[in-house]
Amino acid sequence: MTRRVVIMGAAGRDFQDFNSVFREDDDHEVVAFTQTFSQNIGELDEIPERTYPASLAGENYPDGVPILPESELETIVEERDVDEVVLSYSDLSHEYVMNQASRAISAGADFRLVGTRMMYEADIPVVAVDAVRTGCGKSQAARKLASILREETDKEVIVVREPMPYGDLENQRVQRFETLEDLERHDVTIEEREEYEHHIEEGHVVYAGVDYEDILAEVEEEADILLWDGGNNELPFYVPDVHFVLADPHRPGHELRYHPGEANLRIADYVVINKENTANEEDIQTIVDNVESANPDAGIIHADSVITVEDEAAVKDARVLAVEDGPTLTHGGTSVGAASIAAEQFGAGEVVDPRPHAVGSIADVFEDYDHLGNVLPAMGYSEQQLAELEQSIANVDCDVVLAGTPIDLSKIVDVDTPIVRVRYEIEERGDLDFEAVLEEHADVLGL
Repeated sequence: MTRRVVIMGAAGRDFQDFNSVFREDDDHEVVAFTQTFSQNIGELDEIPERTYPASLAGENYPDGVPILPESELETIVEERDVDEVVLSYSDLSHEYVMNQASRAISAGADFRLVGTRMMYEADIPVVAVDAVRTGCGKSQAARKLASILREETDKEVIVVREPMPYGDLENQRVQRFETLEDLERHDVTIEEREEYEHHIEEGHVVYAGVDYEDILAEVEEEADILLWDGGNNELPFYVPDVHFVLADPHRPGHELRYHPGEANLRIADYVVINKENTANEEDIQTIVDNVESANPDAGIIHADSVITVEDEAAVKDARVLAVEDGPTLTHGGTSVGAASIAAEQFGAGEVVDPRPHAVGSIADVFEDYDHLGNVLPAMGYSEQQLAELEQSIANVDCDVVLAGTPIDLSKIVDVDTPIVRVRYEIEERGDLDFEAVLEEHADVLGL
């Protein structure tokens, strides 16, 4: 008998699991997606009604698939006679995963995780960059690897980024970003801009979207090597030939306590321990020990996250507002980011507390994530939220805004206070570095 399925997601891996595993499977019928909108797009006053469209869902789903709030999971299981609940989103504590399993089981359904079978096989080599948690430094690593491959070989390298499709899914089926104007054309959110802009500035073409089988077909026509740039701590969507996984010594032990980050750790070819220049030796060793226990065959690359600012003199002794990457602070669980570290490193006089000045949904973020202190997460998933971010920044009495996001914040907010951009690059330590790894795998990569 056909098993009726609900896929729990957050506008990303859930669509990949559907497309690769369930779309053409006559033994299963996906009767709904659920989405936890708070993880990726912030708390909303009104949950939008969405449908995974028939044009993407395939001939088995002429009406598409409804996308419903995760908060209604138990009711959905009962009313839609669901046999199986599939959890398909990332950066979740193991305890949280089992909480969702308990919800499904208590409602009368089985509970399931999809593993590596959702990965597509590519006809060109794949270098994958993933992590054990959000905010470990994937962007730095992926950017450097793409640049090495592009500059030191005669190969065409295309970056494929994990999806963040929060708009019109049909229009976002396959997206190609080559210029900064493409970001405007596709009307991207701040989160999307943070992941695409730094690649574009380096001259890298980026693909993203909804249907990663269609994306692969286009990339294979254009590129010699596909560089996968993962989101959160998600598994790669393509079978990697070389797989790098980032770990964060500021959160030692998290590499074994979050899903699917631990799975990434266990299947990595190389684990990159980043940010060692600002971490304790004891915490670095904790990660080394955990890697050697969970994945003894993995090579370990030690690395620093080197932070610079565009105008050091503007930061010295100044009263600064630290604006940080939103997802790293929120569901990534960190309390500081690159701007906070830059403020200390370059001698700021004071880091001003933004919390009394936050408005609207930005104020709600501080209520929802009470671990946050003197940092302002750069949330901007809608025009309204972007306006509230701009107003929150404008409300703060400071000398300088330190922008620790991967983007040029001055292009999306208009405030009177000078904005000083913080940049961060990964620098490997020791003989085992990215170039040595790529050389070691030259045959499989076609170098």
